[in-house]
Amino acid sequence: MVHRIIDWSLRNRFIVLALSLGLFIWGVFSVKRNPIDAIPDLSENQVIVFTEWMGRSPQLIEDQITYPMVTNLQGMPNIKYVRGSSMFGMSFIYVIFEDDVDIYWARERVLERLSTVGSTLPQGVTPTLGPDGTGVGHVLWYTLDAPNIDLGEQRAIQDWYVKFALQNVSGVSEIASFGGFQKQYQVTINPNKLLYYKLSAANVINAIRANNNESGGRKFEMSDVGYIIKTSGYLQSIADIESIPVSNQQGNPIHVSDIGTVQMTGESRLGIFDQDGEGERVGGIVVMRYGENAAEVTEKVKEKMKEVAKGLPEGVKFDIVYDRGELIKESIASIKHTLVEEMIVVSLVVILFLFHWRSALSIIIQIPITIAISFILLNAFDISSNIMSLTGIALAIGVIVDNGIIMSENAYKHLAERYSEKQLKNIKGV
Repeated sequence: MVHRIIDWSLRNRFIVLALSLGLFIWGVFSVKRNPIDAIPDLSENQVIVFTEWMGRSPQLIEDQITYPMVTNLQGMPNIKYVRGSSMFGMSFIYVIFEDDVDIYWARERVLERLSTVGSTLPQGVTPTLGPDGTGVGHVLWYTLDAPNIDLGEQRAIQDWYVKFALQNVSGVSEIASFGGFQKQYQVTINPNKLLYYKLSAANVINAIRANNNESGGRKFEMSDVGYIIKTSGYLQSIADIESIPVSNQQGNPIHVSDIGTVQMTGESRLGIFDQDGEGERVGGIVVMRYGENAAEVTEKVKEKMKEVAKGLPEGVKFDIVYDRGELIKESIASIKHTLVEEMIVVSLVVILFLFHWRSALSIIIQIPITIAISFILLNAFDISSNIMSLTGIALAIGVIVDNGIIMSENAYKHLAERYSEKQLKNIKGV
């Protein structure tokens, strides 16, 4: 079989050259389309379900949220296993699917199953899906350099302006905010006054909730003009909360201000983000969507940052802490430099040892063609260009050259023997 292939190739050398050229051109286009990343994505094919029930102990979270959800999420198709984790006020469920399962199909199956789990959970608890990113999806970290703005205002800028703008970038799954203070109104109740007015904390909570909403009326017509009636009841200041009536005793309303104090403050934090030992910072983490090109996503995000920076308050600017794009450029440049050096050294060694330029040329041509074809296979198997895959290609160059040298020497040997036999026959004939 091998002899027939060699014989056919020798008789149809132009077809072989045309096929090689076509594969090389195809490989060049594959190089441009191949996703680029610094490190390979070896994370599991998983869907994360996050449930928040603040103020509850890990054991209560485990018993009433994590355990019921783990048992209900088992048994789905193409699933490997389900893992659960409980902590103070939060529950995480990791649903691990088979590696060949499409991640968005998996998310749909989990959402279908979650629709039947809600009845088994405590009232007011709603599980949500995590972002459609992977374990290595953190492609860019940034902070806000705002020396003259307090941490609460910085967090407000991040959550209500920067986050929504960057989240619209193609390939971005989520912008996770960190640092600073999340502003909130806090009501500090005096227990002695609650006892005096014969009220409970639940009465205060229900009164505030009931007064923080809007209600619609109906259409009212007068003089052939229609008016839409509605009430605007959203709380907008500390005074609005203080004036909320909690109860009515003997015709006298009991307001929130009568039983406690209201103040604007930050939500309780479990940690802080300090940058370079110079103090706290507010910022965000850009999470890349599953299967996206990390280099392209980081470039798009940085371009969007230039546009977003125009709307920031005076003196506020972005400070990029971690950029996967720079790491990718340095890694790929290093591997490319190694490949070029290896090709040059191998070519010189082949020419020096064979001392036959046609044989050396046939071996040298194999190197770029084989590398180009390898990118066709990388795209076929959905493998990105990263340190591991490109290093494997660099190591394979030695094998390619060894095979070429062996075949060239073997062919050269047989041609020399044939030539010697022919010369010997000519001498005998004379």
